Amino acid sequence: MMKIGDRMPEFKAMGHDGKEYQTSDLLGKKTVIYAYPKDSTPGCTAEACNLRDNHNLLLAKGYQVFGVSRDSIQSHIKFAQKYELPFPLLSDPDHILLEQLGAWGEKKLYGKVSMGILRKTFIFDENGICTQVIEKVDTKNHTVQIL
Repeated sequence: MMKIGDRMPEFKAMGHDGKEYQTSDLLGKKTVIYAYPKDSTPGCTAEACNLRDNHNLLLAKGYQVFGVSRDSIQSHIKFAQKYELPFPLLSDPDHILLEQLGAWGEKKLYGKVSMGILRKTFIFDENGICTQVIEKVDTKNHTVQIL
């Protein structure tokens, strides 16, 4: 479970842009990693589009943005193309990074308990130290929460 002051977990993950990303690639800039349940669902689309619409503001403030879910690269490519997302979506099918972040756990839906992705956002400084964890994401106003 990622907490303020923790170091960014060591990971490698493929982005929908065809690049493999690892922890060392993200150091040197402030980094937003947002964990979301599923491509092309209403809440996840609202969140991604809010970050897209404010991407230049985030860049101007020194942030780089990455989304992560269990979806396949193919699913990420379709989602990113459909909504013109300007940031990489990382595929974590075995939920290794999601577990390291603390964004994988028990979810309740209609009284049924299952394991899945918990919508959370993690903000790291240039040295890879966690400076903020957003547990209750407002999908339509997410950039405001980050800044």
